[in-house]
Amino acid sequence: MNKALQTMEWMTPGANLNAYIQGTATVPILSLDEEKSLGEALYYEDDLDAARKLVMSHLRFVVHIARSYNGYGLPLADLIQEGNVGLMKAVRRFNPEKGVRVVSFAVHWIKAEIHEFILRNWRIVKIATTKSQRKLFFNLRSAKKELQWLSADEAKAVAEDLGVEVKDVMEMEMRLTSRDATFDAPADDDEEGVAYSPSLYLESKGADPAELIENNDFEDDNNSRLAEAVKSLDDRSQSILQRRWLDDKKATLHQLADEYGVSAERIRQLEKNAMKKVRLLMEA
Repeated sequence: MNKALQTMEWMTPGANLNAYIQGTATVPILSLDEEKSLGEALYYEDDLDAARKLVMSHLRFVVHIARSYNGYGLPLADLIQEGNVGLMKAVRRFNPEKGVRVVSFAVHWIKAEIHEFILRNWRIVKIATTKSQRKLFFNLRSAKKELQWLSADEAKAVAEDLGVEVKDVMEMEMRLTSRDATFDAPADDDEEGVAYSPSLYLESKGADPAELIENNDFEDDNNSRLAEAVKSLDDRSQSILQRRWLDDKKATLHQLADEYGVSAERIRQLEKNAMKKVRLLMEA
């Protein structure tokens, strides 16, 4: 059955989310008798087509649940996708003999998958590792849509209602109002905030300041020697070296040969001679 569900062809929310949502609304809702019949075919006969119809008819329900988690700053398409995974798990475990509708049975599985996805992506909420902390996270996150900051009495009331310590409520609230900090500063970020990147303050025990200065001076000297050596070449040799080695989009031997009206072998010889002359000048 697990393999059957995984190989099922069904819609997934892609780039056009509105079209997907509209598509789910066009799938007919099953009657009680239809659902029972499909459930029995799936449960007793591993009927793949029955599984597909049960899943397809409840996709709109997943969209409805996923929309209620829009306030977590995560893409709705991703929330729907995770909810769909929960729906498929529920359909796989559905027992029509229990006398409940698929929608009632699936709601737990759908929400569980969405909750796991949210907690995996909220990096600042590493505290939510126990059942009580997860309950605190989702209840407090919902309350924060209306409250700016919990007072001492409100924090105490939340703690008593959820069966956790007041300090846990305050810590969770602090995490919810915080933001993640980038550990490594982006290489092309010129903002002042880059100076406060945590990675810049790590101690490098193997670094010798004198050696770093010496290496920098050696590199600067090499670059200077290289620039002077290249300037001593004729214009054609300079152009060949520049376009063959220094440009981002390097030219081929045949491209240069066509431009200068010579053979590719001649361009290779000119390049080789220029490199040799530059090397000798730098060594001198």
